[in-house]
Amino acid sequence: MTAFRFGIEHEIAFLHASGEFADFTNTRFQDLDTLIARLPRFEDDYPQLRVGDAGIKVKRWYIEGFERFDDAGNVIDCPPKGVEIRTTIHDTIHGAVTELRQSFMRLSQEARDVGLHPVWLSFNPWRIEFVPDPPLTPFEMKNREASPEMRTADIPMLTYGPDLNLSHPHWDDHTLIDIGRKLTFYSPYILPFSFSSPFYNGRLWDGYSVRTWRRTGPRPAVLVFLHNPKHHIASIPSLTQPARVPAEAGRIEFKAFDTCRDFNLYAALLALLKGIALDNTLAGRATTPDQALHQRVARLGFDDPAIAERTNHILNAARLALGNDPDVAYLTLLEDMLARRWTPAHEQIRIYRETGSLAHTLMRLRYAGTHALC
Repeated sequence: MTAFRFGIEHEIAFLHASGEFADFTNTRFQDLDTLIARLPRFEDDYPQLRVGDAGIKVKRWYIEGFERFDDAGNVIDCPPKGVEIRTTIHDTIHGAVTELRQSFMRLSQEARDVGLHPVWLSFNPWRIEFVPDPPLTPFEMKNREASPEMRTADIPMLTYGPDLNLSHPHWDDHTLIDIGRKLTFYSPYILPFSFSSPFYNGRLWDGYSVRTWRRTGPRPAVLVFLHNPKHHIASIPSLTQPARVPAEAGRIEFKAFDTCRDFNLYAALLALLKGIALDNTLAGRATTPDQALHQRVARLGFDDPAIAERTNHILNAARLALGNDPDVAYLTLLEDMLARRWTPAHEQIRIYRETGSLAHTLMRLRYAGTHALC
């Protein structure tokens, strides 16, 4: 089982020193670019990390935003939403999580020096939509039709979450697609472990994950990067994509979790995905996410006994599939959370009820070094 490979992409929102939430309404690309410029570039990371055509993704840290183009196809602006950290590819879950912690601590130190503070949440707490300003040009409108994900590119401007990546050299495209369809089917039952977006439009929402409620369905739960583009499956949203760089070929990206404050939770979730991938008993398959079911889970989480029961069944299947693999130990954290019917959003809701103010809650949700290292 050591042939597995893992990577993590972790999106981060910020507060300004004033306590104001940093987003596309009050923060320029240049503001975050000043932060990125303070961080190192590791030449050995390439070519396994994709740089992209716009030249924004040149480090382990880069600005997430909405790229704007002129009529000739040149990038002319990028209203930001935050920063993404991506790890290099690792042979162990521990290795990927350790690198993420190190990169996060480096980012946090530099961010404080420029008046920015990482804050833990998964949906913009104040904004309910992103409207490009100025309106999209004809070139941008045409470019938007290139894929289902381009047509819904406004949604990620409001959301924060991870991509948890895994691959195995023995997985051909048929196997990759089957695992991707399995993870898509079981996605709603495992998402509550990460829920951390109970705020919407400046107030407490009546559920645990606005991100899941708004995002999963219009956007994919899973993306599979193929070895051979001939095996692409046309669907809305996408399940498969051709690999953009050789290192992506054979990768499965799970995209539906909320962002996690405790990076140990990423380790547990990667172990769960690994166990589900290895399992031979879970029969459910879906090419696209069940939006209605995801929205039900987003509101109820493990409070719904039927959801909790199904999640327990999946956890047991993953534990059996992992067998004596050392990564099975990571599942204990999830089993404890499920036994308590607890999601990370419960902590956010508790703080909100203590403070009675979303602004004060956000100040309490700033990351401290111990949160990433616990």
